[in-house]
Amino acid sequence: MNAGFVEVADRVHVLAEPLLRVNVTLVVGDDEALLVDTLSSAAQATELAAAVRAITDRPLTLVNTHHHYDHCFGNAVLAGDPPRPVYAHARAAAALREEPERLRREAYEELLAEHPTLAAELADTPLLAPTHTVHVETVLDLGGRRVLLRHPGRGHTDADLVVHVPDADVLVVGDLVEQSGPPAFEDSYPLQWPDAVADLLRLTTARTVVIPGHGDPVDVDFVRAQHAELAKLAWLIRAAHTGSAPPERVAAEAPFGARPALVATHRAYLQLNGDA
Repeated sequence: MNAGFVEVADRVHVLAEPLLRVNVTLVVGDDEALLVDTLSSAAQATELAAAVRAITDRPLTLVNTHHHYDHCFGNAVLAGDPPRPVYAHARAAAALREEPERLRREAYEELLAEHPTLAAELADTPLLAPTHTVHVETVLDLGGRRVLLRHPGRGHTDADLVVHVPDADVLVVGDLVEQSGPPAFEDSYPLQWPDAVADLLRLTTARTVVIPGHGDPVDVDFVRAQHAELAKLAWLIRAAHTGSAPPERVAAEAPFGARPALVATHRAYLQLNGDA
């Protein structure tokens, strides 16, 4: 991995994994530290653990922003021995607890062609389901520092969490916001995603540092602009569905490029038709 943490606000550090540009955030309190997301494999997580210990020796609490492999498959290395708390939305926890082999198989198939080494590492990585679940909100006390975990609604998945550090004015948003590429719609709820981003925007100020799931930290103006694009896509999908237009017509006009928009439209049509 060969990456270290960079401090982006007071005792809030971000590590950018270079292969998939996944962000991991470390929030240090007086008594404990909070680690948001754990990368894709035991090998990556082992390097991540060393990077964490270069910053702090405080006991860790983990948060998974959602259940996709690149954000949670390192849980066992970082929270398995000794056992440490791992927080996630209830549906993300259920997926990791009840369907680990499906998640592993889908991740392996996604990675195999372009990243075969990571695919092989992932195939041999033990998975650890979250131990603590969030439905709407949970507040954690790291010792002199309170952190909010919030589910803003369905968006990138049905189980997204954002992590708000009010005293540092930092918001970690997982894949609800993307900087290094277009949003990923494969497991998404495109018609509700704009509402989820509107919800997380209520936690921001003009100076908030926003940590996306992938890519560089962004400001609130970037998030507002992506919200506007998501809202435009949702409007186009609803209008096209009402007019019985094919998904390809939406993709030709929509933000984010033809392929992501086509995936989003297929997902939304299934939901509008009651099939998902």
